[in-house]
Amino acid sequence: MITKKLNKKNRKYIITCFSLLLTFWLISLFEYTSIFFSGKETPGIFNFLVFKFFNHFYTVIFIYLIFLPFYYLFSRKKTRKGLLIIRILFVLIIFIELALTKYSLTTLLNLGADLLGYSLDDIYLTVSSSGSSSILFFITFLIFPAVFLSSCFFLRKAEFFKYCSRIFLTAALIVLILKFVLPGFSNSIYQNKIYFFVVDVLKYQKGKIDVKSIKLEGNKEYPFLKPSEKIADVLSPFFNVSAEKPNIVIIQVEGLGAEFVGDSYYSGFTPYLNSLISESLYWPNFLSNAGRTFGALPSLMASLPFGEKGFLEIEEIPTHLSLFSVLKQNDYSTSFFAGDQSSFDKKINFLEHNGVENIIDENKYDETYPKSVNSSNGFSWGYSDYEIFKKTLSVLDDIPSPRLDLIATQSIHDPFTFPVKQKYLLKIDSILKTNKSLKATKKQIRSNKDIFASILYSDASVKMFIESYKKRPDFKNTIFIITGDHRLIPIAQKDKLCRFNVPFFIYSPLLKKPTTMKAVNSHYDLAPSLLSFLSNSYDLDLPKETAWLGDGIDTSKTFRNIHKIPLMRYKGSLSDYVYKDYLLSDGKLYKIKEDFNIYQIDDKTVLNDATKSFNEFKNLNAYVTKNNKIYPENENTKIKGIYIFTPEELTKIEELTNGLTVDEMFMAARQKAFNNERETARLICNYILKKVPNYVDVRILKGRTLAWDGQYEASEKELLNALKRSPYYDDIYLALLDMYWWSSQNEKSIVIVDKAIKNKIKNDDVAFKMARAYATMKNTDKATTIIDSILKKQPKNKVYLKLKKSL
Repeated sequence: MITKKLNKKNRKYIITCFSLLLTFWLISLFEYTSIFFSGKETPGIFNFLVFKFFNHFYTVIFIYLIFLPFYYLFSRKKTRKGLLIIRILFVLIIFIELALTKYSLTTLLNLGADLLGYSLDDIYLTVSSSGSSSILFFITFLIFPAVFLSSCFFLRKAEFFKYCSRIFLTAALIVLILKFVLPGFSNSIYQNKIYFFVVDVLKYQKGKIDVKSIKLEGNKEYPFLKPSEKIADVLSPFFNVSAEKPNIVIIQVEGLGAEFVGDSYYSGFTPYLNSLISESLYWPNFLSNAGRTFGALPSLMASLPFGEKGFLEIEEIPTHLSLFSVLKQNDYSTSFFAGDQSSFDKKINFLEHNGVENIIDENKYDETYPKSVNSSNGFSWGYSDYEIFKKTLSVLDDIPSPRLDLIATQSIHDPFTFPVKQKYLLKIDSILKTNKSLKATKKQIRSNKDIFASILYSDASVKMFIESYKKRPDFKNTIFIITGDHRLIPIAQKDKLCRFNVPFFIYSPLLKKPTTMKAVNSHYDLAPSLLSFLSNSYDLDLPKETAWLGDGIDTSKTFRNIHKIPLMRYKGSLSDYVYKDYLLSDGKLYKIKEDFNIYQIDDKTVLNDATKSFNEFKNLNAYVTKNNKIYPENENTKIKGIYIFTPEELTKIEELTNGLTVDEMFMAARQKAFNNERETARLICNYILKKVPNYVDVRILKGRTLAWDGQYEASEKELLNALKRSPYYDDIYLALLDMYWWSSQNEKSIVIVDKAIKNKIKNDDVAFKMARAYATMKNTDKATTIIDSILKKQPKNKVYLKLKKSL
């Protein structure tokens, strides 16, 4: 009797699992159909659906085993109750599988442990940036759960499923055997999305455990330290040396993979960059050290290790050198130009740590610059490439030479939106009609038309910038370096290496002759080589020792690799390593061919050597970043203006902010300020600003509390800092005008209002506070003129009328 009940319970549970399997498979059919109708390249339908079915069954086996104890626990008294709870849980699983499928359809990648590397704010921004989903996709969140629940009912009545336990057991054994004997069974394209996500997260966690906690002392305490003179100057033979130090302009092009430049497979949409190849030092086999933008800044500008989730994610930034800091010490002006928020990916923290003087981000553009806005959902990353270059050109004359300028573009990025997009979509049509030499198929180009239009637009923007720069007198003494931050993601990647393969140009009128070099290098090699060249040719003072991870650029014209190159695929995924002419990826070994394609090989000796070398790097990477052992602290590395908290303050902060988001911390600080706990409010503000230096509202609150306490000099410094960061934000002007009024510094109000007028700040309260300042200075005529002008717009405003009456 008990056995019969157990069999009946088990049968119902297995039928529910079969229903889940069917739903998973139908989601895969929807996935394939979506890819097909989007016009993108589709895998063979038979292989796709068969392998998907096997992988879904493999996943369902795990789900069956995991939830079986819970099912029996809930079904002890009533089987119906246990089934209801399991079905609710399975519907949630279906929602997750659908959401992960949506991500895969957008990026052509399965979502894994990369999710763990991003904050909730970053995830929200990234998801918001993608194009809006079709109504059909949202309907699927109703359709597939309904299919699952319906199949639970119909399968129960099917004659065939009387023997479901035997069927499930037999099928499970077959699938388990196929898992280990069928080639291609475990390819990521066929895996169940939830299974891939869970396994990738577990691999990530295991990788953290596998990294050994090492301790180094004595002359090995800083393992990456080496004499500066050890880096050979390989660039001088290619340059004519000028009388003055050259300007360095580095252009980091978002998403620009080597596959889109030169004579590569997707070429034909970068005509200007292609024309620069014959005028530049050019490396087609260059590698970015990260598969996403988060890694470009520390790798390209400072040749730094990754830490656990990328260098920019390290809470307390370790002491280090960078191109910015070393050139600044040699009288270079340093600048960073972008069109997005520099707080994203914590770029601002790195830039300020290195003392970059001019940081131009989204906050520094006025209304004359059109924003790039996704028309389907209103999302904006900020300003497009043309606007970034235009803004850069507008301020260069205000920055003393010699200069180090880093320009980070962003238009080759989902949602691939920019102000003149329609014009470039038409150009893609024209190219398809007239260009017979394209290697990519017309179907591939048309299905990714937005992307190719953005590549063409970005190329044209680079052309505008450099051709405009040629008209400047300092062009003849400028070195341009152009590279990609990584290869764009939403076009399918041919292999595991191409995600990191980016073009690398050094272009300058100072060059003796152009040369193409096929040696393998990475972003890690730029800083050591550039500084070695500048030191040798222009007598720059370099530190006696450096800690670059790169050895310097290899200028061999023939294909070879003399470097050991770690690659972080996404935040936290340190799974790829270039060793000699091999790629070690996820524990598998691939041979890198001269054309930069790869194929898997079985060579245990090389595999062991590469794995040993990679593990040594991972251990050192963890040691130096966790223990601040990249570079010894000295006078040249001390950071000015960084608030250092005492242990007592940190304890108090923990009590006040535990579990709060940054925005909630700000609201807590506000409340403390209004409750006359202003020291505590400022403590919270300092803590927030250490994390998010560009949180301007926090700076305003801190500045106001200082003014309330009569610390007017400190208040002015904080508020002017806020104004420098965000010159088009009304609230800063209001706070400054209040502070000057309270402190009887009304003359300074005139300067602030002049700046507000110049920046086209249209705020009646700013005008009112200026009228108030003039009234205090006994300049009744100007006060009357201003108050009359705003009373025309707000004739019943009691505050304005009161001031008018007093005049």
